[in-house]
Amino acid sequence: MEATLRWILITAIAPVAWGTNYFVTHAYLPADHPLYGAAIRALPAGLLLLAVRRERPHGPWWWKSLVLGALNMGGFFALIYVAAQLLPTSTASTVMAASPLVMMLIAWALLAERPRLLPLAGAVVGLGGVCLMLLTGTASIDVRGVLASVAAMLMSSLGYVLAKRWGAEVDVLASTAWQLIAGGLLLLPLAALVEGAPPALDVPAALGFGYVTVVATALAFAAWFGGLRHLPAATVGLVGLLNPVTGVLLGTLIAGESLTLRQLCGLALVLAGILLGRPVVRRRVRVASAIKAARPSTPVRPPASPRRPK
Repeated sequence: MEATLRWILITAIAPVAWGTNYFVTHAYLPADHPLYGAAIRALPAGLLLLAVRRERPHGPWWWKSLVLGALNMGGFFALIYVAAQLLPTSTASTVMAASPLVMMLIAWALLAERPRLLPLAGAVVGLGGVCLMLLTGTASIDVRGVLASVAAMLMSSLGYVLAKRWGAEVDVLASTAWQLIAGGLLLLPLAALVEGAPPALDVPAALGFGYVTVVATALAFAAWFGGLRHLPAATVGLVGLLNPVTGVLLGTLIAGESLTLRQLCGLALVLAGILLGRPVVRRRVRVASAIKAARPSTPVRPPASPRRPK
């Protein structure tokens, strides 16, 4: 139980960092350059992790890195960049909270991880909270940003489950580095073709990219894929609900976005969904049931000691 809780806390680093990424991207990074923005985010982070874990891909991991890099890093980063520029911080992050249900279904199909009742219920409750936050906000919603967020969510959910399926073969830091480098290399020629010259970066943008690269990418994805290695995909997906929670709180406290009473109720539902589906609760229920079943129905008296002859 302690090991499970420890890995849940480690995994939680990722969605919290990703929730801050929306605000940093929206406030400091250059607009209209999603491909360059994604490439600048991915490549330095991958090289940083590769410097920590100096290991090259081998065997099928040459093509697996390309597949996972395209799903988890390349296309995902570009779409998230678009969503963060088109939507308020709170709205952009809440769309991603549908990923627990999607990850459960994909893990069921690819990993034979049949969804359990409590994680499924937690995902439904969390998704209901997300809908409450998304559909009742005061800010206008750009449909293009919502579609970009949905596409990013679907793409990354598939990529995360595939990473869990293949990840046992290699080191976590090494495979994360390969994915980031592959995603960045796929994005660079496309960015040059579509967006032309790279954007000019002022000091706030450079510092923003530094934070996004080190914290919201290198550290966050290492923690996330480590959690996928040690926890069920359904549990990791539920921990990902901290992404919209962080985005909403930052959007309200720092960016000055308004938060209505209905959105507060939705935020409470998201947190309830995380607590409902966490494996610690399920283990405690199973342990309590096992202890109850092991107890004898009638008390057993110890055998009387033989009397000594007088």
